Amino acid sequence: MIYEMRTYRLKTGMMPAYLRLVEDEGIGLQKSHLGTLVGYFFSEIGVLNEIVHVWAYASLDDREARRSALAADPRWQAFAPKIQACIETMENKILKPAAFSPLA
Repeated sequence: MIYEMRTYRLKTGMMPAYLRLVEDEGIGLQKSHLGTLVGYFFSEIGVLNEIVHVWAYASLDDREARRSALAADPRWQAFAPKIQACIETMENKILKPAAFSPLA
């Protein structure tokens, strides 16, 4: 199992609009292609205007196939520019759990 942690820094003031868009239009579409959502978070203390979401995949090949299917979906192609307008920076990490991790 691998985990993908995606971190987005939103433009100041865009948090409510971003969360509304994802809840109303995006998360169902993402889950239908990407599968296992581990968590979706936003910051309140520390670095502000930050979104972190974590997805679980069987392997890097599984992740590639699922993300390619999402990118090819016309509904995602119509939706993505809406949230991209809210995002200032994006960071992506692939994480492997340690043997003793509860998510291993």
